[in-house]
Amino acid sequence: MLRALMAASVALTLAATPAHAADEINFGIISTETTANLKTIWEPFIADMSKQTGLSVKAFYASDYAGVIEAMRFNKVQVAWFGNKSAMEAVDRASGEIFAQSVDSGGNPGYWSHIIVHKDSPLHTLDDLLKCDGTLDFGIGDPNSTSGFLVPTTFIFSAKNIDPKKCFKTVRNANHEANKLVHAATNNNENLERLKKTAPDKAAQIRIIWTSPLIPSDPLVWRKDLDAGLKQKISDFIFSYGTKDENEKKVLAGLQWAPFKKSNNDQLLPIRQMEVNKALAKLKGDTSMPEAEKMSKIGELEKQFDELGKQIAAMTK
Repeated sequence: MLRALMAASVALTLAATPAHAADEINFGIISTETTANLKTIWEPFIADMSKQTGLSVKAFYASDYAGVIEAMRFNKVQVAWFGNKSAMEAVDRASGEIFAQSVDSGGNPGYWSHIIVHKDSPLHTLDDLLKCDGTLDFGIGDPNSTSGFLVPTTFIFSAKNIDPKKCFKTVRNANHEANKLVHAATNNNENLERLKKTAPDKAAQIRIIWTSPLIPSDPLVWRKDLDAGLKQKISDFIFSYGTKDENEKKVLAGLQWAPFKKSNNDQLLPIRQMEVNKALAKLKGDTSMPEAEKMSKIGELEKQFDELGKQIAAMTK
């Protein structure tokens, strides 16, 4: 109920916000860490985007991922940086369309989710964390975070048929930095590398106890109904940025990226498959549903899972 009321409040606020002018773009930035830290690494990029496109580009920060998704839904944000999970929400319900993908500055084809603990923690392995005796506090990411929520939910909790709320004393949803009040928390390698630069004292207190399979790199999303001329200006800027100019390369390095590459909604296929797998695990553990209905729904989800697998295989040929 509280989440519904908060969403309604966000919707009303956004709906009341004046529409943007034709030469203005609001660029959404998801809350992977504090706004102060995000501004430090994003404002130079936003300034260059304004200068080179001739548009008035303003950064839009929200306290959670849903805030950026809802802003795009109400056309208060026209372009945004998302993780894959939040991008999927933007594509499915906020008229979003993926057009670009970030590239790791180290040449990695993606990034990794982690479980982190304090460097002095007695927890050293995933098994130590998953003793499930109700004594530990766990920090899991925003529900729309790929690395903070979807990936650990899929590859740890769903895979092992563990309900975090029954396993831990408390489960706290927060951004990637919120690990001071819990025994363990989710994070990712990109954020930890960034933390070494923005808050090295905090980074020095962290130890990794689990690493996920590879996650596709973060996408850039624009509203699919954006004017074709604006799309062209944005596209020209994005795909030339950091390819030659040394200052631009430094700005991208601050974001831990190399120049962007083109992408589309197909990059979400592995994320969609993870969502189906998570739903399957939850359904198989449901003891309240009539068996016939349960088996029917499982069959539908398994069909979806297999179909997504075929699409992924075709895409990677």
